[in-house]
Amino acid sequence: MSQPSLLNHTHLGEEFKIIEHTCPNCGHHELSIFYEVRNVPVHSCLMMPTQQEAIDFPCGDVVLGFCGNCGFITNVEFDSKWSAYAPNYEDQQSFSPTFNKFALDLANRLVEKYNLHDKDIVEIGCSKGDFLVLMCELGDNRGVGIDPSAVVGRVQSPVVDRIEFIQDYYSEKYADRVGDLICCRHTLEHIYPTAEFVGTVRSSIGERLDTSVFFEIPDMGRVLRDLAFEDIYYEHCSYFTPGSLGRLFRVSGFEVTEIYLAYGEQYLLIEAQPVSTLSQVIHHTEDSVEEIARDVRHFAANINAKLEKWKRDLLQWQAQGKRVVVWGSGSKCVAFLTTLDTKEQVQYIVDINPHRHGKFIPGVGQEIMSPEFLKEYQPDIVIVMNGIYCPEIQKMLDDMGVQTELKAI
Repeated sequence: MSQPSLLNHTHLGEEFKIIEHTCPNCGHHELSIFYEVRNVPVHSCLMMPTQQEAIDFPCGDVVLGFCGNCGFITNVEFDSKWSAYAPNYEDQQSFSPTFNKFALDLANRLVEKYNLHDKDIVEIGCSKGDFLVLMCELGDNRGVGIDPSAVVGRVQSPVVDRIEFIQDYYSEKYADRVGDLICCRHTLEHIYPTAEFVGTVRSSIGERLDTSVFFEIPDMGRVLRDLAFEDIYYEHCSYFTPGSLGRLFRVSGFEVTEIYLAYGEQYLLIEAQPVSTLSQVIHHTEDSVEEIARDVRHFAANINAKLEKWKRDLLQWQAQGKRVVVWGSGSKCVAFLTTLDTKEQVQYIVDINPHRHGKFIPGVGQEIMSPEFLKEYQPDIVIVMNGIYCPEIQKMLDDMGVQTELKAI
C-alpha cells in the first residue's frame, strides 16, 4: 500500500507519545501510544496443571499504539515467540447455549447466502472444530481446519470423516487449501503481521474469484467507547474497527461486500470477494481514521477512572467479608484480574467448560471450579465477564438454588 502524505495523518494530540514503529497493517512508520498494562500473562487460555506453574507463567507488556494513517491499533511490545498455541489452549465456547445459538444462526446464514451445499470449506484457526463441523453438517460439505490447538476427535459428529484437521499455523504452504469459502473466526486478532496474513489468504485464492471469504474478530470500537479493558490482553496483538478492517481487505485485493456487528455488538464480521484490481468501494459502516482517533482519545481520558472504581469496589467487598466469584475463566477474566492487580479480592473462578475444571489460570493461580461448586459456597457477588451470558447464568444459579448478586463487568 502506498503511503499518503503525512498531511493526511491523524494525530491524537500532544499529550500522546509518538514512537517510530512500523504499522503491520499499512506500513506507516509512526504510532501514538495511548494505553499500557505491564507484566501480564502472555497467554490467557493455556490451562496450567498446577498452581505454581500458573503463578510462574511468563509475562509481557501490553502497550497499545494507534496508527493515524489507517486507524489500526497494535501492541508494540508484542513478541511472537510467545505464540505457542497448542492443544492445551482451551478457548472452546460451545458449552454455552447462548453462544451455540449465535454460531448456529451464523452458520445457517453463511450456508444459505453462499449456497454452501456439497462444497469445500476451509477454516483458518478452527480451534477444536465446532464451527467447521456445524458448517459441514448443515450443508453436507467437506472441510479443512487449520489450527495448532486443534484436537482431532474433540467434537463428535458423523461428518468428521469429511473433515481434515491440520495441527499447524496457517501459512503459504497451505495455499492449495482454498475451497468455496475461506472462514477465519477470532484468529486475525492474534496475528501481528496482519497485512502479510490477509495477503497470504488472497494469494492462495489466486484467480479463483468465486471463492468467498469470511472473517470474525472482536470489535475494538466497542472496547474504546465502553472502556472494556477486559478485552485487551497479550494474545490480542491486533485490534480492528470496521474502517481499519475494511481498508486492510481492500488493499489486500478484496472487495468488501459486508461489514457488520453481531453478538451484542461485540464481534466485528466481514465478508469479501477477491478481485483482480483494487476495489474503491467503501462500505457504509466503516469508520474514518478521525472517528477512530476520537474513540481512542475517549478511552485514554476515561479508562483510569473505571479501573480505580473497580479496585475500590473489590477492596470494599473484601473489607465487608463478601464472597466474590468470577464467572468465566477465559481471557476476559485474566485481563480483569491482572489489569486491576487485585487477585486476592476474588476467591474463586467458575466456568462451564469441563475441560477447564481443576486447571489453574496463568498469571493468577486460582483453580477453576465447576458451577456446581457454588451450591455449597453460596457467593455474595458473582462478577460476570460477559454480560451477554447473564440470562443463562441466572437460570443455572436459580436451578442450583444459589441466591447471589450478578454484576456484569
